[in-house]
Amino acid sequence: MHVYGTELRSRLLLGTAQYPSPAVMVEAIQASATEVVTVSLRREGAGGEQGMAGQRFWDVLRPLNLRVLPNTAGCHSVKEAVLTAHMAREVFDTRWIKLEVIGEHDTLQPDVFGLVEAARILIADGFQVFPYTTEDLVVAGRLLDAGCEVLMPWGSPIGSGRGLNNVYGLRTLRAHFPEVPLVVDAGIGLPSHAAQAMELGYDAVLLNTAVAGAGDPPRMAKAMAQAVEAGRAAFLADPVRARDMAAPSTPVLGMPVFS
Repeated sequence: MHVYGTELRSRLLLGTAQYPSPAVMVEAIQASATEVVTVSLRREGAGGEQGMAGQRFWDVLRPLNLRVLPNTAGCHSVKEAVLTAHMAREVFDTRWIKLEVIGEHDTLQPDVFGLVEAARILIADGFQVFPYTTEDLVVAGRLLDAGCEVLMPWGSPIGSGRGLNNVYGLRTLRAHFPEVPLVVDAGIGLPSHAAQAMELGYDAVLLNTAVAGAGDPPRMAKAMAQAVEAGRAAFLADPVRARDMAAPSTPVLGMPVFS
């Protein structure tokens, strides 16, 4: 997968929140074989005790030689998201930013109006934006017009583990933008959900809670990595299409008839 001129061999992006311990997080990251981890700047805040804790956390990640994708998680306004993105660029020395502008508290659904506005501002300032969005085609078009080169539609609400709530919408988004890198972000709970996303032709999956909240995070991380690879291979194999009627898998022509 190519994003903003960077080639990624792994199609699994992994979050770094909610693990039982830093050691378990590192083991899970290594088991996943991911090349990109997301980090919420709110945990990496500069200054005071929070800044010291953030520096220790960054010291744990740095030896893993991964790409960091800072996240404006928890931002509910354009101003807040833009400010957080600028802080992230200073802390992590990267132009990449996973842009979240949350519009609804219960579902954490993106505020797509604010998202497009924030994306325009950040891209004009040199950021390479990974927008957390919905599967809405019009919003997708607006984000691409703003300069986004990748889209990250949700599968279902963050942390819900419900999988893909709107398969039709995700499939339609893929069909309308065949050349755009698409990453299913949020709601993945099982390896089968990740495989399904990849079978739809998506380029990657980003998840956190499904691994961090599992009883054995490293084992689940490995399972997710295997599922992503299997789903991608299935998509490339051009699977058979679903039918309404049965179709015999054993040929009947030339079979002997016994009387």
